[in-house]
Amino acid sequence: MKFKTTIAALAFTFACALALNAQDQGYWRAASTTARSITGDITLSETSVILNFMPYTIAPIRVLKTPEVAAVFDADVNSGVKGNLYRLSVPSERRFLHKNTLCGTESVQWMATFVSGRDLQVALFSGLDEPVFTFDALANASTRCATFTYSR
Repeated sequence: MKFKTTIAALAFTFACALALNAQDQGYWRAASTTARSITGDITLSETSVILNFMPYTIAPIRVLKTPEVAAVFDADVNSGVKGNLYRLSVPSERRFLHKNTLCGTESVQWMATFVSGRDLQVALFSGLDEPVFTFDALANASTRCATFTYSR
């Protein structure tokens, strides 16, 4: 009986982890001025992100803790919210809407996401090293490219 309880608890934990990662998945409409003028709508799946009708492979790296989400997206640090960090590669020469790029002359290497209600916020970063998600580090970071807002 103890074995079945342990298996059930593990299965529940795994299902919750999948649900957390899946909250940012699906189709999202561009809501912010920057999203409407650069990326257009976005679609996220387990393995890709589609920006301006162009798919890019993504790899989930880790769940962002509440203080990290607060630092990146100006969320309430006491809210208990979490976000996701992904690895991707969008070349600097790739042009989007209105001939815009995502990160100037730098390639995008990292994507952080945060869902709040019916809104998705996405922050993009350049650089080979994983971004440091603290208020101080982000205030002095040259690797933060842009933040976009989408809605359902």
